[in-house]
Amino acid sequence: MIRLFVALPMPAATTLALRELCSGLPGARWVKPEQFHLTLRFIGEVDGRTARHVADELAGIQMPPFELALHGVGTFGDKRAARSLWAGTRPAAELERLHEKVDGAMARLGLPADRRKFAPHVTLARLNQPPVDRLGAYLSHHALFNAAPFTCDRFVLYSSFLSHGGAIYTPEQVYPLGGNDDHAWMADEAEDWADEDWERSEAARERESWEAERRAFAPAYGFGD
Repeated sequence: MIRLFVALPMPAATTLALRELCSGLPGARWVKPEQFHLTLRFIGEVDGRTARHVADELAGIQMPPFELALHGVGTFGDKRAARSLWAGTRPAAELERLHEKVDGAMARLGLPADRRKFAPHVTLARLNQPPVDRLGAYLSHHALFNAAPFTCDRFVLYSSFLSHGGAIYTPEQVYPLGGNDDHAWMADEAEDWADEDWERSEAARERESWEAERRAFAPAYGFGD
């Protein structure tokens, strides 16, 4: 079984802007910058055959690139029971359209619908009972957060591995936006775009260990063809 989701990766300049938000709140477990993404659809655990069908169905999505800008911060859960902290987006009809296309692709495969309303965001931290006054101050201080618009010219099928240090996300297939169904770019190109400048860390070494294991069984899922 492999755990999958579809998301937009964050370019380097946007990642730097988000990184500036990741401090100053007790009880926050900050997401590593190389893990920033905007989820279009969580798929969950599937077998190898379904994973291959998912990858193939996503390759049929066609639409042009579009501009997106991140704006504001918020939480899931109220201030006394906040579970996660996120950066939001400015309204973008094209983003909604891409989400609908991804949802439609999964529906054609017979996968269960996501019952949650699409709320585009980039998760910044998982929260563990942060002081209510400090959380309120953080949200007020960053309420007007704005990042420069960037061009969304690809979306990514990721796998997720739950390690002791948190989730490790690995790009499996990258799908360019441009109105055609060319074969997806492969994972190393996606990683170069998002985290080319980040230093090696213990988590990165753990990821390499996981990827070594993953390469042993990846052919069963059809990734990397």
